[in-house]
Amino acid sequence: MPSAPTPQSLPPAPIQVTKAYLPDKEKYKGYIDTIYESGWLTNNGPLVKQLEQRLQEYLGVKHLILVSNGTLALQVAYKALDLQGEVITTPFSFVATTSSLAWEGLTPIFADIDPNTLNMNPANIEPLITSRTSAILPVHVFGNPCEVEAIQQIAQRHNLKVIYDAAHAFGVQYKGESILNYGDISTLSFHATKLFHTIEGGALITNDDKVAARVRKLINFGIIGPDQIDGVGINAKMNEFQAAMGLCVLDEIQEIMTLRKHVWQRYRDTLQSEVQFQELNANGTQNYSYFPVVFKTEQQLLEVQGKLNQANIYPRRYFYPSLDNLDYLEAKQTCNVSRDIASRILCLPIFPALEQQQQNIIITIICEYLS
Repeated sequence: MPSAPTPQSLPPAPIQVTKAYLPDKEKYKGYIDTIYESGWLTNNGPLVKQLEQRLQEYLGVKHLILVSNGTLALQVAYKALDLQGEVITTPFSFVATTSSLAWEGLTPIFADIDPNTLNMNPANIEPLITSRTSAILPVHVFGNPCEVEAIQQIAQRHNLKVIYDAAHAFGVQYKGESILNYGDISTLSFHATKLFHTIEGGALITNDDKVAARVRKLINFGIIGPDQIDGVGINAKMNEFQAAMGLCVLDEIQEIMTLRKHVWQRYRDTLQSEVQFQELNANGTQNYSYFPVVFKTEQQLLEVQGKLNQANIYPRRYFYPSLDNLDYLEAKQTCNVSRDIASRILCLPIFPALEQQQQNIIITIICEYLS
């Protein structure tokens, strides 16, 4: 392991689990100037249109519709596919995956995860399907592609929709094409903490022309003309200031990913004998959005977390608690694998501006404790 400075030499500014990437200020100001000149602030403005087109080309998808945040992307997806009753999903995700279902009056039914990939285990899906099941909602956890073929086969056998929460999977490919092309709809989050961001924001991706048209109607109150409203809708539109940030960040996305890869690979090289890593899909690419590590026990995790906190370093327990613990859900299920992993997993700081000296300190603290 490379030599590292002592924890006492850590600079006073705290190191969080991530840090929002801010592009060149003058470039962003240039886009803002065009907004001021046009006076067009929202309602499918020119920058939103430009960003949609560029993202479709960059990601290799047919329809990409921008929205104001990733949670609304999920909620609009449920409406666009007319989901009702029960939706089989994963208990190991950010709470928005489950809370968005509950908010829309849908019942989350949890299929436990694979302890290695951390994704929903397809073998656990079929026993949960009932006459009330309308869809499957898996998550590409930390950008690691799910077993999409197995999930699709189950969905086809039972005539179910598939929505992928792909919040972590920006730019990820599977067997040579975008992972976002799988399922009836995939959703992205462009929150400030993400690899690619628009401050707040999100997107829905689909290959179905009719679904895409329905999504566009739903995100604009159901309005289809100056004097015509076709059904219920909501305001989920992205504004021009968000799109301006996205255009700037997209210009620099390759550099962002390269810098993150360096941090990701250094953790991988130096910690492989100390902790368990997520098993990565051999047919998928990485976008280096997160670096999760799994400890042998929760006590180990808490002690390492405490030592890092003492050094002004703040990793996060993504994802904790396991969502089958949520007290506002009626259906009480116990997903033992998810609960176990959630109790032992910690995401380490990873972002382009993380200096090697700072990363050395994180690695040293973990290795010294575990050895």
